[in-house]
Amino acid sequence: MSEPKTHFGYQTVDESAKAGKVAEVFHSVASNYDVMNDLMSMGLHRVWKQFLRLRAGVRPGARILDIAGGTGDISRLLAKDAGPTGEIWLTDINGSMLGIGRDRLLDEGRPVATAQCDAEKLPFPDDHFDLVTVAFGLRNMTHKEVALAEMRRVLKPGGRLFVLEFSKVAKPLQPIYDLYSFKLLPFMGEKVAGDAASYQYLAESIRMHPDQETLKQMMSGVGFGRVDYHNLTAGVVALHIGYKI
Repeated sequence: MSEPKTHFGYQTVDESAKAGKVAEVFHSVASNYDVMNDLMSMGLHRVWKQFLRLRAGVRPGARILDIAGGTGDISRLLAKDAGPTGEIWLTDINGSMLGIGRDRLLDEGRPVATAQCDAEKLPFPDDHFDLVTVAFGLRNMTHKEVALAEMRRVLKPGGRLFVLEFSKVAKPLQPIYDLYSFKLLPFMGEKVAGDAASYQYLAESIRMHPDQETLKQMMSGVGFGRVDYHNLTAGVVALHIGYKI
């Protein structure tokens, strides 16, 4: 029997091969990841992450799991609010990204717990966290429903999942957004990071990711309640919020 297939950008690959291909992308871009984020979004990624922080309203002592946390932007923001009594876990499947995030937070005097792990097989107990976040990572996961179900499992009853992810832009902006994504992004990737292919994948992976309503239904389908979303920058990004009920 042939192996199940999935998408890697616009390519069709064996499911077992996708994680390795995604890993290659992020090993390649890790050292330039934050510089490219600022260039690609013109700094807007910082506004989107601050919006997540404000909506989360984290209180001192909160237990937080940051999935696909990469270079640590979300962990840094939420650690400030959770304070010294909080429990923050920065996790990522990619060791290169995780190492940069861990070292940066240590250099800033803001150490958090770190773990290299797969979001589809989280090494944490049931009903443990008050908040789980995943920012710009869900679209790279092979079995999104499995990962979402794992996120729900580790949340306490009443806990919340925040998914910040690229989504479907408003229709009038689609032509210029496509031009930017498929022409300018790979060009910047080549000039700044010496890697056009990884940024071509980024553009393609965004198009293959479920749109706002589809992701809302996926979250509801694995048991989240009161699922809603906020479009940011005309739908370039959306913040989905669901509760464990």
